[in-house]
Amino acid sequence: MFRPKVPTVPQPTGLTTPPAVVEPTAVTPHAPASTAATPALNCSVVQLTPGTVLALVGGGTAVVLVVGAVLVSMLLAVALTAASVAVCALTVRSVIARR
Repeated sequence: MFRPKVPTVPQPTGLTTPPAVVEPTAVTPHAPASTAATPALNCSVVQLTPGTVLALVGGGTAVVLVVGAVLVSMLLAVALTAASVAVCALTVRSVIARR
């Protein structure tokens, strides 16, 4: 019951074709093709002028300021939520204590 059953592969039945005969082909060496000089790639070079450097620095500063403002506002939201929960807890505690 717990012994694995090994599947048996049945032998093919019906018509079988004999394997095709492969005839070797002759290899003829030839002279290598002349390699033409490849043209140089036209790579555009980025030139950093004082104006572009200033723009990059200004853009980076703007990104840092925006990300910082978002993080500070999230921290402020968490702090306000914690303070309001604390006030609610004290209010409920004082109401329960008076009864």
